[in-house]
Amino acid sequence: MEPITKIAEALGLNPDHLEPYGRYKAKISLDALKSPADYRGKLVVVTGITPTPAGEGKTTTAIGLTQGMGRLGHKVSVNLREPTLGPIFGIKGGGTGGGMARVVPEDEINIHFTGDAHAVGSAHNLLAALTENAVFRGSVPGLDASGLMWNRVTDASDRGLRQVISGVGGSGYGPLREARFDIVSASEIMAILALADDPEDLRARISRIVVGETTGGDPVTVDQLAVSGALMTLLHQTVMPNLVQTMEGQPSIIHAGPFGNIAHGCSSILADKMALGYADYVITEAGFASDLGFEKFMHIKTRQSGLLPSAAVLVASARALKWHGGTRRRDLGNPDPGAVLTGGDNLAHHISIVTGFGLP
Repeated sequence: MEPITKIAEALGLNPDHLEPYGRYKAKISLDALKSPADYRGKLVVVTGITPTPAGEGKTTTAIGLTQGMGRLGHKVSVNLREPTLGPIFGIKGGGTGGGMARVVPEDEINIHFTGDAHAVGSAHNLLAALTENAVFRGSVPGLDASGLMWNRVTDASDRGLRQVISGVGGSGYGPLREARFDIVSASEIMAILALADDPEDLRARISRIVVGETTGGDPVTVDQLAVSGALMTLLHQTVMPNLVQTMEGQPSIIHAGPFGNIAHGCSSILADKMALGYADYVITEAGFASDLGFEKFMHIKTRQSGLLPSAAVLVASARALKWHGGTRRRDLGNPDPGAVLTGGDNLAHHISIVTGFGLP
């Protein structure tokens, strides 16, 4: 691995714009952002066919493509979502690629990284505590436990916390209610972080979060609780994208990690804007398949950012085509041309989705 200062220098970043986290990770100050008129790069989005239990390798493909273009002499950055502990310790595993196409330092990226997920989780749970305190104090007229919508989060897949009863200690312990814990990446704050343009935009979006409704059916927002400043105190550094590197020394900007099934499943707008000001090509990915993450990329992220991709890469494998063609999981390693042809219908559908947006 190269020192992160050398990776930043190769990308063209001013060393004064880095906030190092050790030798191989750094946050990039938003002062390094260039105006859209100065963007030099082309944006390429990686998507895939319908996922299989083994995964289809969108992240690995995005990293491998970045390394290949780097060998051809192009200045290229791969922009990815931040991994989360639940999948890392589950069947899916880490989010740093595989084989010889990985981003590094792999273990540090997968676990803790620069603390963004912890900050999001802390802000989310602080909001939960402050919302319940508003019920306890009666500071929002008409808001009681029955109207609370904001639950808590944890970064571990803790089955015992998926559905809980909170406030069982009596009136002094908060409102008694049925609640749940979601995973940190499912937090609305994580999705907001990925869509924000700057700290002011992040604060404005957070202030509009609906945490519950009154007995009369009126929404209650963070702004009404007057706690946006407290949440931003925990989140002020999370808006800065994180810089690491591929195994072959190309820059990788990894920032935010919303899920593609309950959010839009893309890395941050700020990461893309940062990279487009310095790289010739910016490779990014959208979660799940083209009918989910890619469509959300186009309908949500692109509309919000104004950044149109120049091309799309659709990931498919013979193994996945066999799976969609009816081959049993234990037989996927065996030749099955008929299943590949049958599974091709799935591939054709995803191609039509991508080309429907006019992308090559």
